[in-house]
Amino acid sequence: MSRFQLLSDDQWELIADLMPGPTGRKGRPFADARTMVEGIIYRYRCGIAWRDLPEAFGPWQTVWRWHRRMAGDGAWDQVQQRLHALADREGLIDWSVSVDSTIARAHQHATNVSRLKKGSSNYKNLLIEPLDHAVGRSRGGLSTKTHQLVDGQGLPLVTICTAGQDGDSPMFVPLMEHVQIGRRTRPDAVLGDKAYSSRKNREYLREHRVEAVIPEPRDQQAHRKRRGRTGGRPPKFDAEKYRGRNVIERGYCRLKQWRGLATRYDKLAIVYRAAVVLNGVVAWLNYLRDIP
Repeated sequence: MSRFQLLSDDQWELIADLMPGPTGRKGRPFADARTMVEGIIYRYRCGIAWRDLPEAFGPWQTVWRWHRRMAGDGAWDQVQQRLHALADREGLIDWSVSVDSTIARAHQHATNVSRLKKGSSNYKNLLIEPLDHAVGRSRGGLSTKTHQLVDGQGLPLVTICTAGQDGDSPMFVPLMEHVQIGRRTRPDAVLGDKAYSSRKNREYLREHRVEAVIPEPRDQQAHRKRRGRTGGRPPKFDAEKYRGRNVIERGYCRLKQWRGLATRYDKLAIVYRAAVVLNGVVAWLNYLRDIP
C-alpha cells in the first residue's frame, strides 16, 4: 500500500456509495472520490498546508473544496452513522460509554477571522458554524476543545467542538442528546471524571435510567456532610468499572497522532470538527477490519 493511501479496498467499499458522485451536468471531469478522501486524510495526518499536498492527489484546491463541502453537508457524520449501525447489528458496541474532552491549540492561521465574543458554540445543529468559531482563550492561549462520547473500546459515538475555555460539565447533556444508533438512544452506563459530577448531570442520568460512574469531588462531599441529614446519601460509585474510563484517554492519543488535529489550522469550526469525525471514521474502519 502506498504511503499516500491509508484505506484498504475492503474499507473503501463500506463507505464508497456515500461519497459525492457525478451529477450528469456538463463541465469539468468529476474528481476521483477515493483520491480526494485519501488527500484529506493525508493533509490532517501530516499537518501540512493545503497547498503543500503532494501532486498525487491532484490540485489542492479541489481536495480542499471536497472537504469543505463534505463538512457542510455532514457527509462524515453519515458515514460514521453507517459504521455505528453496522457495528451495532453485530453486537460490537460496548454501551458502557466514557465522556471527556481535550484541548487543541489554535494556530495563528486559524484565528485571523472575526469572532463574536458573546457568541456561543452550537450544540444542537452541529453543521452550523458557531459565532465564535469554537475558538476561545484558555490557559494555553487561543484554543479549541473537543468533547467526545466514546464506547467501551474508545471508539467515538458523538463529537462536539467548543471554545477552549468552555467547561466540560455543561456539554454533558448535549453529548448524551446526540446519541442515536438505530433505535437506541441511551447507553447502559456513563464513565466520567469529577468534572461531570453535577446535580444536573446526575439527575439527567437518573431520569433516563443510566448508571452514573462518576466520582464525587471533595468539595461536594464536604457540602453534603455539612448539611447533615438533608444532604442526602452519597452517590453510588463503582470504582472497578471506573477503571475502564482510560479508553477515552487512549482515544485522544490516537486522535492527536494526526498533526492537523493536535493543532488546529482550520478557520471554521465545522471544518475542523469534520476532520475529527473523519479520524473517528478511520478508527471504526480499522476496528471493523480486525473483526473476523
